[in-house]
Amino acid sequence: MSLLVNSSFSPEDLDVLRSALDAWCVEQHVDIRSAEAQFAVSAALDLYQAGYDSRETLLHALHDRKAA
Repeated sequence: MSLLVNSSFSPEDLDVLRSALDAWCVEQHVDIRSAEAQFAVSAALDLYQAGYDSRETLLHALHDRKAA
């Protein structure tokens, strides 16, 4: 699970995260409110903080994480 101590996200950060997560959910046929999507949210936050900070790189990293 993500550890968001001392983390703050700008509106632009949140836009990138939401856009990538929305696209992932559509591709995976997953409701954004599902448990599977919540795990993806946690992974996306971790990945974003690790430097995957564009929609494309974040979405690609989410695909790779799912396959792993």
